[in-house]
Amino acid sequence: MKITILDAATLGDDVSLKGLAALGDLALFDTSPSEILPTHCRDATVLITNKVRLDRQLLEAAPSLKLICVAATGTDNIDIATARRLGIAVTNVAGYSTPSVVQHTLSMVLWQAGNPADAHRHVQSGAYTASGLFTWTGMPFDELSGQHWGIIGMGAIGRSVARAATALGCTVSWCSASGSTRDEAWPRLSLEALLAQSDIISLHAPLTEQSRGLIGEHELSLCRPHARLYNLSRGGLVDEDALVRALESGLIASAGLDVYSREPLPLDSPLLRINDPRKLLLTPHMAWSSRQSRQRLVDGMAANIRAWLAGERLNRVD
Repeated sequence: MKITILDAATLGDDVSLKGLAALGDLALFDTSPSEILPTHCRDATVLITNKVRLDRQLLEAAPSLKLICVAATGTDNIDIATARRLGIAVTNVAGYSTPSVVQHTLSMVLWQAGNPADAHRHVQSGAYTASGLFTWTGMPFDELSGQHWGIIGMGAIGRSVARAATALGCTVSWCSASGSTRDEAWPRLSLEALLAQSDIISLHAPLTEQSRGLIGEHELSLCRPHARLYNLSRGGLVDEDALVRALESGLIASAGLDVYSREPLPLDSPLLRINDPRKLLLTPHMAWSSRQSRQRLVDGMAANIRAWLAGERLNRVD
């Protein structure tokens, strides 16, 4: 059995693939550009992909393919309907990245709330020593305790962020990008009410046709002028042009993005030309990728393949 990883570079070189290699002939491709993707898929029984798109034409040209393991939670890069028609099982690994994404969310929020980089430079430059004072109040910051943290998307990640925000003393509310009405420990608001009331807004929702462009010019106009917006789910949820305009005009105070509508971020993106870069914290789609998270992902895919071989029930997404 041939197991092919189409974008192995996204897994890093510090995780063990022994669990996958023990299950068949493992072929690794760091990347799979579209012009050579069909060649990489040829003769594969199992394909592993993170972001490589597997469309109808490609799936129909892979007669040996029986299982697709998505090296992620989201599966919008797979033509699920064609896979179902061809009898190809599609499975993902749910929950593997939750601790990593929650930690990165907190890192971004805390970084902008306290700006430790400026404080570090104040000490390193010698200005602190030269002041003769034991402290520095030249960079005032606000406590998170008492602030309203609005969460868009109350899945496993959103729920964990809510618990962390509560522990920090924040008041938490949430809204669903899909219209879910289930009971949670925190109050559910409409999107409009959440945006109008929140000091901190973080997005943890999947990208669907319903949620695409969820945060645009109108939604940003509802926010408080001191609000901070963070997107750690999918870039397509936020209109990036509208976000830049909102930051530059003072509709909101700052934002942090780990995901983008085009990845990697193109050099002509308006996000890189904002008039005050201090208002925008950008990280390279890394929230999911702690070492532990990536190893859980690989181990989870190996478990999915073993279950498929044994005829056991799969965590199917189709």
